[in-house]
Amino acid sequence: MITRREILRQAGQVAAVSTCFPLVLRAPATVGPVMTELSTYMSETSSRALPAEGIEQTKLHVLDTFAAMISGSELSPGRAAIDFAEEYGGERVSTVVATPIVCAPIEAALTNAMLAHSDETDDSHAPSQSHPGCCVVPAALAAGEKFAVDGTRFLRAVALGYDVGCRVTMTLGGVNYQAETHRDSHSTAGVFGAAAAAASAARLNAQQMRWVLDYAAQQCAGLAAWKRDSDHIEKAFVFAGMPARSGITAALVVCSGWTGVDDIFSGDDNFLLANAPQADPAKLTEQLGQRYEITRTNIKKWTVGSPIQAPLDAMELLLRQHHFTPVQVREIVVTIATEEAVIVDNRDIPDICLQHMIALMLVDGTATFRSAHNKSRMQDPVILRERAKVKLIPSGELEKRLPAREAIVEVTLVDGTHLKEFIKAVRGTAENPMSRDEIVAKSRDLMDPVLGIATAAALTEKILELENVRDVKQLRSLLQKLRT
Repeated sequence: MITRREILRQAGQVAAVSTCFPLVLRAPATVGPVMTELSTYMSETSSRALPAEGIEQTKLHVLDTFAAMISGSELSPGRAAIDFAEEYGGERVSTVVATPIVCAPIEAALTNAMLAHSDETDDSHAPSQSHPGCCVVPAALAAGEKFAVDGTRFLRAVALGYDVGCRVTMTLGGVNYQAETHRDSHSTAGVFGAAAAAASAARLNAQQMRWVLDYAAQQCAGLAAWKRDSDHIEKAFVFAGMPARSGITAALVVCSGWTGVDDIFSGDDNFLLANAPQADPAKLTEQLGQRYEITRTNIKKWTVGSPIQAPLDAMELLLRQHHFTPVQVREIVVTIATEEAVIVDNRDIPDICLQHMIALMLVDGTATFRSAHNKSRMQDPVILRERAKVKLIPSGELEKRLPAREAIVEVTLVDGTHLKEFIKAVRGTAENPMSRDEIVAKSRDLMDPVLGIATAAALTEKILELENVRDVKQLRSLLQKLRT
């Protein structure tokens, strides 16, 4: 029997290490070994050093995500999110990027996440079929400002978000989970990742982490119907805004004193039974603390949908090697996985339309953020003439090789010359990573036109030295933009 004195002693220890309100007194419940390991790991993250590679990669992903937020502020999903923040801002605690708005953490997390996935600029994690950065970084920033975390704790919170969120959907089945259930893997990974990052910023203890995971599970939502969204607003909400909002909410309600189910991953009606009964719970903690998922997350070289990355890599190589012009081209055949072809086949949004982007690359010799988002060029006769030459072939063989996003591009010239390029490792993946200089160049291309060259340079420098930042609120003056 556990005495009342023992319960009081345990509750007092928990309250002493928490930055939030004391816990409601209750006897401990049965907690499985996976939840014990995971919640303990999460609670210790704020004081656990990252390895050097983890620090470097986390900085680069933070920079890449901030750049996506800043550029996204000028796109329609971003503008819609900013309008929402202005109307429902609440307490002035957290920064809304690229605006003068300071609002409540939940609204800030939602808005910044929408900004980060206003288009296809943000990072992606292939094994979990998710876009972790657009959920995790906004939640970590909003919570970090509320709890006055320094740069080191912020980096650790972000890395934890990637580790937890990505492992959840890998446990559920990764790329097959969405196809089999019609539920969205991106939002599922995102809510757990955002919750973990925000909870780490709040320095919650192991028991509270269990409840945070419980409330994240209860808020897990999102359908693959986003594929029918033609304005990218619903997609931005499903991939980013909703999971960031729900994740930080999970952390904040527990921080305020809420209790919940002690182990949502085992026992009656648990999360895995509801979503993937065949799942192995041990995958939730597989190589935890050894394999950092942020080091396996792709940073996009091209600011377009992920299925178009490899085809653009191939076109760039072919153009560089053979120096052909549009008038010399008879046909371009692009072969990608069947599932990917469905996403990017003749879409009416330029940066997720494969045929348009290939034609744009052929005409311009490259694909920039500005050109990829210039919808008027989808009606340009010059682009339409080249687009008519592009043929997309869905491949069952390449489907079997997912989550590796491979592509074969074949160009036939009018003189009969046949050129072929097979991309097996997209630039920006762990197998073919971009350098720090490349990522900085991409980020500056996104940030300079919005913030100005001097501010964007200062922000880049500050992010690359985050371990020297005493309070993440110091980033606010560089992240915000005053209206003119």
